[in-house]
Amino acid sequence: MDPPDPRTGADDPTPDAGPDGAEHRGMTAGASAFLGLGLSLGVCLAITVGGGLALDAWLHSSPLGLLVGLSLGVVLAVLMVVATVRKYL
Repeated sequence: MDPPDPRTGADDPTPDAGPDGAEHRGMTAGASAFLGLGLSLGVCLAITVGGGLALDAWLHSSPLGLLVGLSLGVVLAVLMVVATVRKYL
């Protein structure tokens, strides 16, 4: 028999268990992946829309560069979401 855990006094310490005794490792990994995905989507859209606005300023073609940048950003964002979700299916 294992000696009691000095931190909790439990006979069988489980390092993967949270304070309520439930395991949270799988949920934390998935949650962090999707939080990272959200950050990636925001950065992707910001870069492509910013590039479209810069293209508009350079070529003096007001809405065209913005629309191209936004369209490219949405396409890239959808591809990133599909790639991330496929890992968990």
